Amino acid sequence: MSDKIEVRTDGAPAPAWVFSQGVRKGPLLQVSGQGPQDPSTGEYLHHGDVKAQTRRTLENVKAILTAGGASVSDVIMFRVYLTKRSDFAAMNEVYGEFIKENLAEGEVMPCRTTVFVELPQEPMLVEIDALASV
Repeated sequence: MSDKIEVRTDGAPAPAWVFSQGVRKGPLLQVSGQGPQDPSTGEYLHHGDVKAQTRRTLENVKAILTAGGASVSDVIMFRVYLTKRSDFAAMNEVYGEFIKENLAEGEVMPCRTTVFVELPQEPMLVEIDALASV
């Protein structure tokens, strides 16, 4: 018997049939990589606009964190995957705004890694996952 619990919400796009939106095991909550999709339709949004895609992606991650009993304050690590190095500054600007909005002043910021890759869907400029301790 596993103490892993699937975390699922309509506030983020439905997961592909081979993975969960999130999994909680003990105090850890892992959020699968999210992209800039509309939670209700699954449609990829904001083609060519990494700022808008980053915001939508972070909101999808946040919805899964919330469904798993966590918040952005509980995130230990965000991993950001970008398709173009030239999008880093724009992504980082939106990411910084999101962190500022979701953490209390003086609160320890989560760790972050940013990697440049090809992503599974052509319209995706960014994908983000998160690890939280609840």
